[in-house]
Amino acid sequence: MNIHYAIHEFMATNLITFSPDTPIETAIESFLTHKISGAPVVDVKGKLVGILSEKDCMKTLFEASYYNNLGGYVKEYMSTEVTTIDVNETLSNVADSFLNSRFRRFPILEGDKLVGQISRRDVLRAIHHLSKEEQSS
Repeated sequence: MNIHYAIHEFMATNLITFSPDTPIETAIESFLTHKISGAPVVDVKGKLVGILSEKDCMKTLFEASYYNNLGGYVKEYMSTEVTTIDVNETLSNVADSFLNSRFRRFPILEGDKLVGQISRRDVLRAIHHLSKEEQSS
């Protein structure tokens, strides 16, 4: 099976993103409404500046319940050390990255601009699809 396709063929491009200045309450509501577990944080030019995860939000809510004060902005809670993948990377290399990390998704960059995201499920779906195509050939 040829899994050397570029990941841009399999990545998600219609992403929910946040600005660093998005109120944390708005971000949490968005997570719950859209049933997502994480989202990229981008500046006005589309440059990736962080990731906000469910874990970040849970920590925020836990601290807010203790101090009886929920507030602040995404930039105060997001992770800024983000592992990313280049848009031209191969499916094979991305699968290997997932197998050797704890991450469930990677932001995809073209230069420093966010252009998509790929998840473990996207990679699994792509490999399964390519395998079925090969079997029917």
